[in-house]
Amino acid sequence: MAENTEQNEAKHDSSSSPGMTDQEKEVAASAYEEFTAGKYDESLKHLEALQELNKEDYKIAMNKAVVEFYKSGQTTTGTLKQALMAMKNQVHTSAEDVDGLDDVENSLLYYNQAIIHYHMRQFSEAISIGEKLYQFLEPFEEKFAQAVCFLLVDLYLLTFQPEKALHLLAVLDKLSVQGNNKNGKGENNKDGVNQKAEFTAMIEAAKSKMHQYKVRAYIQMKSSKACKREIKSVMNTAGNSAPSLFLKSNFEYLRGNYRKAVKLLNSSNIAEHPGPIKTGECVRCMFWNNLGCIHFAMGKHNLGIFYFKKALQENDHTCAQLGDGSNGQSKKFTGIPMCALLANKRYELLYNCGIQLLHIGRPLAAFECLMEAVQVYHSNPRLWLRLAECCISANKGGSEQESKGLPCKKGIVQSVVGQGYHRKIVLASQSTQNTIYSEGQSAAIPVASMEFAAICLRNALLLLPEHQQLDTKTENGSKSSSQSGSTESGSENSDACSGKGQEADKFLSAAPSSPLRKQEVENLRCSILACSAYVALALGDNLMALNHAEKLLHQTKVSGSLKFLGHLYAAEALISLDRISDAIAHLNPENVSDVSMGVLTSEQDQGSDKGDEPVESSGKQTPMCYPSSVTSARAMMLFNLGSAYCLRSEYDKARKCLHQAASMMNTKEIPPEAILLGVYLELQNGNTQLALQIIKRNQLLPTAVQRVSPDSRKKPVQPFQSVQAIQLPSSFTQVQRK
Repeated sequence: MAENTEQNEAKHDSSSSPGMTDQEKEVAASAYEEFTAGKYDESLKHLEALQELNKEDYKIAMNKAVVEFYKSGQTTTGTLKQALMAMKNQVHTSAEDVDGLDDVENSLLYYNQAIIHYHMRQFSEAISIGEKLYQFLEPFEEKFAQAVCFLLVDLYLLTFQPEKALHLLAVLDKLSVQGNNKNGKGENNKDGVNQKAEFTAMIEAAKSKMHQYKVRAYIQMKSSKACKREIKSVMNTAGNSAPSLFLKSNFEYLRGNYRKAVKLLNSSNIAEHPGPIKTGECVRCMFWNNLGCIHFAMGKHNLGIFYFKKALQENDHTCAQLGDGSNGQSKKFTGIPMCALLANKRYELLYNCGIQLLHIGRPLAAFECLMEAVQVYHSNPRLWLRLAECCISANKGGSEQESKGLPCKKGIVQSVVGQGYHRKIVLASQSTQNTIYSEGQSAAIPVASMEFAAICLRNALLLLPEHQQLDTKTENGSKSSSQSGSTESGSENSDACSGKGQEADKFLSAAPSSPLRKQEVENLRCSILACSAYVALALGDNLMALNHAEKLLHQTKVSGSLKFLGHLYAAEALISLDRISDAIAHLNPENVSDVSMGVLTSEQDQGSDKGDEPVESSGKQTPMCYPSSVTSARAMMLFNLGSAYCLRSEYDKARKCLHQAASMMNTKEIPPEAILLGVYLELQNGNTQLALQIIKRNQLLPTAVQRVSPDSRKKPVQPFQSVQAIQLPSSFTQVQRK
């Protein structure tokens, strides 16, 4: 609703209410004429004269406030808000709690307040006023009724309630049809003809606007058939304007036609679009943001971050142009035209940047971006999880690099000391238990530490509703999308929203991205619990880790991958608590039957950004250190089971587990920890030479595997047999070269 002038004119005309003398009506009419002509000083003089004649009517004071607001170039939003509040209080004390007619009388005052709330991003307050006005829609004249409906539609779309928006658009359709019929029967005099022409023009403009709103609603609902139909109407009514091309590009993006989406964006002539001071929208900023999102979905994260940075630069440039009063709260709303208050998209862009950086593997830069975004979107549980993921990635150390490809010997041998007969091999310590990450400072200081990750995850869990509260209605989402295409940026951070048929109210607000449907809330809860267990283990808080892991395993719809992690984390915590028998129960390989990444492709691998399932597979690969199949996951379980048996001194069982696991995996995939376990078992057996051979060749020795070869059913055993005959030092050097 950038056309503020229209709205405020509607307010102004209402000064001619019934029960006025002819003289008053005349003065009011001339005041209105001067106002529409843009002569605000003249208009103010007329209004002052009117106030002398009628001191009781608050509407004159309201119109004065509106004219003064226009005189300042719409920059004194704060002053106007205070003036309207004072009038509202005055009205309510004089007519205490009278509904009905009183509300129709004061509708313009309420409407003006809703407009100001809207521009100050106080969407829930604006919606509550708008819904109150909507109840008294009948007595209003068409122009005003239409303005109220459009305001509500915009608010519903900003707070991700597309079903409600579509219902209102249907009402608007009826209004325009009724208006047409009434005007058709109008008088034949000159005035009537002029009025009719004006009304037809208004209806045409409204129709084009309505088609655009419908496309935005269908995009939010991921309803592509209806969307395709509406896009044709938009292209017919609005032609190749920037808003229509942005909407069409967003539609193609949701269908997974990324090249076409980029082509459409590039064909939009953004240079012709009026600037943010007139419309409150920075089209260049949206253009770069949308390109960044499309490249994110294509899995081209470095290009994506390049475009997001460009969008941020454009946004900063716009704010500098507007003179965004970032110097203190008191001046925040002065000096900027009211419609431009919504132009600053800095925090939405930082959110997008953060997610993109997390995917590239730059967790510290991502942490900086998301920390800034969380100051505005602090009630978004998904954002707190992303922050925790940044901390975890930043503190993971070298273990992940070691797990990629060949397990390097550095993972096992720390150094070699002495020479000849006195030569000794010093093995690396694998234990990272109870590491204190940030000594001597409060965990609440926002640095990318594991302690801070624990706080982020606690916040995320607290923000999720309990199971029985999942039907909570959404509150204000603060994604400021707009007609000319931040519709696209509005849906950019959306998850796979498959619940089209569900009731509109059953979602949880997660601004600036789409709200979470019931199933997504459950997925998110599982991801948060898995991360919480990992962080608690890293901090040495084994009881909490066990608690989180068990909660995770008790979730009704937990994905296969998270179930696998839940068992591993629970077992690790139990071993640290010296409850080895319980741990062994968790490490049963039969517990793993599936390692897929999620029920809805949403929360598991930082996928907070995109909507289509094919997108997920194109852009995100499973990390190398994560088991790619049930077989490798079971092998991982067996390695851990072997460790647990070792702790109970059941070395034969441990050896059996170790070699069964080795037979299920490719030689190159065996983790260094498993090789160290093999070394430990051989030393326990008193077989020092074999232990040294294992270290030298950096693999579990085939001679050991031979004992279990009848049990092994998998093909990866072949490489072991082929190496078996060669026990010469030369083979050791070959392995090293690889």
